[in-house]
Amino acid sequence: MSKNILILTGSPRKGGNSDLLAEAFIAGAQQSGHTTVKYVTAAKDIKGCKACKTCFSKGIACSFPDDFNELAPFLEQADMVVFATPLYWFSFPVQLKAAIDKFYSFLIGKRTLKIKECVLLVCGVAEDEAEYEGIVKSYELIADYQKWIDRGILIVPGVNEKGDILKTEGLLRAENLGKSMLSGETA
Repeated sequence: MSKNILILTGSPRKGGNSDLLAEAFIAGAQQSGHTTVKYVTAAKDIKGCKACKTCFSKGIACSFPDDFNELAPFLEQADMVVFATPLYWFSFPVQLKAAIDKFYSFLIGKRTLKIKECVLLVCGVAEDEAEYEGIVKSYELIADYQKWIDRGILIVPGVNEKGDILKTEGLLRAENLGKSMLSGETA
């Protein structure tokens, strides 16, 4: 069964390690017949949520106009969301976190998303996978709260300089994870 997969990237570095992870996942998902949309949060102007609770009251997701209102329709169309990100201080970078925070607008606006599944692709300079526990736990709590099924967590440690990921099996693993979305398998 074909899915609409929204890939939210968090890196401001075009062609960087997490961007390459996203592209590899996309290649695998497309090979399995899925439709993908890549949304680069770092290239957008998405401000933090102000908790004004006027979401969707003015015909747009956020009453304070920014690029989240461009992202909202993609969220509404998605069956699955993938977070492809570098690790920043044990969590999501602010560019991606601001978009995640504004998912709140769908709760306040009483608009149910059809997203049922999610994936986390994360890489960073940290060699010890224990240093990824913060982002993994945040992701798991988001998935649990939203009642999304976790379809995979891929951590690629020890990558910092642009292109370091090419020296790992991370891209192959991300592509295979994307391919596995067809069969309902998890990595």
